[in-house]
Amino acid sequence: MSYYRILLADDEEEVRKAIIRKIDWESLGFQVAGDADNGEEALEKIEQLKPDVVMTDIRMPYMDGLTLTARIRQKYPSIKVLIFSGYDDFEYAQQAIKLNVSEYILKPVNVEELTEILGRVRSSLDEEIEQRRNVRLLRESYRNSLPILRELFLNDLVGGNIPGGEIAGKLEEYEVDILNARKWVTAVISVEPEERVEGQPLSRQQEQKLIPISVRQLVEDNLKEYFRFTIFSSTGGITILAAIDEPNTQTGFIDLLGDICKEIRRILEVTVTIGVGHSSQMLEHIGESYQSAMDALGYKAITGTGGTIYIHDMEPVSRGKLHLDEKDEAELTAAVKFGTPQTIEAVVQDLMARVEEAKVHVRQHQVYRLSLVNWVTRLMQQCDMDLRQIFDTDDGFIRLMDGGQKQEEFTGWLIQVACQIHEAINLRRDTTNRQVIEEAKRYIQEHYPDPDLSVEMICRQLHMSPAYFSTMFRKETGQTYVAYLTEVRLNKAVELLNETNDKTYVIARKVGYQEQNYFSYVFKKKYGLSPSKFRGA
Repeated sequence: MSYYRILLADDEEEVRKAIIRKIDWESLGFQVAGDADNGEEALEKIEQLKPDVVMTDIRMPYMDGLTLTARIRQKYPSIKVLIFSGYDDFEYAQQAIKLNVSEYILKPVNVEELTEILGRVRSSLDEEIEQRRNVRLLRESYRNSLPILRELFLNDLVGGNIPGGEIAGKLEEYEVDILNARKWVTAVISVEPEERVEGQPLSRQQEQKLIPISVRQLVEDNLKEYFRFTIFSSTGGITILAAIDEPNTQTGFIDLLGDICKEIRRILEVTVTIGVGHSSQMLEHIGESYQSAMDALGYKAITGTGGTIYIHDMEPVSRGKLHLDEKDEAELTAAVKFGTPQTIEAVVQDLMARVEEAKVHVRQHQVYRLSLVNWVTRLMQQCDMDLRQIFDTDDGFIRLMDGGQKQEEFTGWLIQVACQIHEAINLRRDTTNRQVIEEAKRYIQEHYPDPDLSVEMICRQLHMSPAYFSTMFRKETGQTYVAYLTEVRLNKAVELLNETNDKTYVIARKVGYQEQNYFSYVFKKKYGLSPSKFRGA
């Protein structure tokens, strides 16, 4: 059985211990995660212990219960808060209600009353969990509807009705595994109608309605070992959207479809014709491939039925020019800046695969390579890298640019260069992070006497977000910003205690503590002695 975690905050240790001792927590579904004797300490422990419920006295030193509750509401809105008060004051109750306190309890409280309150809190937590489970049921219902939603999406995709920026996310959402291919191609299957025979049994006519389902299943069984694809029903017929990966080819895909046509004829005794469209380098243009597959089916009157019809055979077109567009450059830049060496290699290989597929003059190969080299040069300049790190003075680079040179050599060079830039960017990022943390430390050393010194103030100085700064500070120093600031202040306090005759309250203010009592509390927590006893030791 799992228990809800609870934290107690009260400046009277006897009260805390009595509550912990007298309540049968486990029978109520709770586990005491920890306790604190003031609001400041409670906040620190909440971050560490992640309780579900906080029980706090309203009157505590350094930070009272209402202030603590307000801070909890800001950072941990899901935590339930119970407030104890020895003061039957309507104003406190009003403030507590505004802060969405679960229970406002007047002291002294007996075991029976607290047990009843904890029961209500547990019921509330149980109800919230049940609501979350209902959300899971909704998700399950969504998954049951997924096949229908997937077909609607795929029809919109081949109809050209999906914005390019939404395609990848939708494919992942609908669990369609065709992303990150070299190219894509669409095929449309037309099931040819059988001639109706007079007197044909009704059962045979009913079977005709099941034929598309059988065809679809047989196609899936034959394709799944060789290609990544999705198959769905469209207005044109049974549609296949296939990803062409290494080492597969579009020619191999068409050949396999031809074999499938024969297999369907043999097993199902049904004739099907498959139109195959032009390939597409981008999924946002897959609608053109679908339309050309539909156009291919229009040539059945010429070629006959029962096989594949490739649009390129019927309407020969130019393969187009090799071109490195902005999308290609953006993808390559993202891989270098944020990816891994494996990601970089995959993107480069994808870009260079176009050279093999393009039937163009050798001079256009050279132009394409120059475009890639130009990208390398611009990215290095952005990163303030010395171009001599990459481009040597011998004729090796000139040979690389020769369109007749082996493509593998240029591809290997480009992968190596991209990985070098990737390493340089990471090194520069790490160095910058360390420099920023050193600047933050200097800022803390200079401003620690300011009692209002905060992460937000430092981040305004450094032009960073507080969340990223906090993560980076902990990673670089091994401690939180608050722990580091406390250490700086207490080290300075020790120095002043040893070298001056200043009063404790004066030293407290000099090191950034407005309240002498809280300064003494923090000091004693670290050194085991109060400041005055430390000085006399």
